[in-house]
Amino acid sequence: MKCLIIQTAFLGDVILATPVIEQIRKHYPKATIDILVRKGNESLLDNHPHIRQVFVLNKGQEKYRNLWRMLKTIRQAQYDKVINLHRFASSGFLSAFSGAKEKIGFNKNPFSWTFDKRVPHQIDPSVGGQHEVQRNLALVTHFTDDALVLPSLYPSKDDFRYVAEILSTQGSANKKYITLAPASVWFTKRLPEAKWVELIGRLGDQQSIFLIGAPGDKALCDRIQETAKNNSAKVLAGQLSLLQSAALMQGAAMNYVNDSAPLHLASAMNAPVTAFFCSTVPNFGFGPLSEKAQIMESSEELPCRPCGLHGKKTCPKGHFKCSLIDLKNLESIS
Repeated sequence: MKCLIIQTAFLGDVILATPVIEQIRKHYPKATIDILVRKGNESLLDNHPHIRQVFVLNKGQEKYRNLWRMLKTIRQAQYDKVINLHRFASSGFLSAFSGAKEKIGFNKNPFSWTFDKRVPHQIDPSVGGQHEVQRNLALVTHFTDDALVLPSLYPSKDDFRYVAEILSTQGSANKKYITLAPASVWFTKRLPEAKWVELIGRLGDQQSIFLIGAPGDKALCDRIQETAKNNSAKVLAGQLSLLQSAALMQGAAMNYVNDSAPLHLASAMNAPVTAFFCSTVPNFGFGPLSEKAQIMESSEELPCRPCGLHGKKTCPKGHFKCSLIDLKNLESIS
């Protein structure tokens, strides 16, 4: 069996697509599995033992020309199944005209009328619904089973070796350490800087504290470190790849994150995690899946929360009260 999985959304969405890969491989050990992701997310899947090829779609430049090129590549591959986890038109177009024997996707996709198998995608924040992983796995239950499979990433030995060198350089080898990932693409998903400073103060200086993120997050991390005035807090933002960050998080005593990609990195490594939810809510189905996980939210009932599925650039009400999370209730990291 020859399968193509499509997920051209954000970083966290790719991580939450990995259970589909694991599920297909479990039931069809000899299956050929390829995946299509957007440019910038491909390194997440380095070293993945179950993927033959990672295709990359550049949406930032010459989008429509790249779509046609990608469609030609997909059609030439002659897939048995195309499984589309993305709910928008560009991926729907690729699925619809893929030439696959079976086209599978969510009913929200504008091209779902061309799919052979359409699956409902339900997000209801008013009730505790399915996790996104469960929604994704529902696309393949008709030829696998309905077991819950967790996300998986595969940092290499070199990734773990690099992390060990970083810890040694920072004087943290064989010692307890904590990571903080304070950034997010969306402002209203981001715990405010002052809260991260407060958190560092509460953590004290009995263990190393590493602020992690992409190169573009370094300025934010630097400001938090400088304001916190804690010699145990070090900035590693921009120094680690995605899989190196995952490797670092796996060994941490606790990882503090927003409702953003680092949350899903933690889930994929079964790393201990505390997730801060500001404008979004766990009932959307994107909460942590690690065995040791804590969710922190504002205790105030706000009629404006949630204000959207993905967060916003500014608070629509101008007060951002959903970010006023009481850190006194944090569980011990021991």
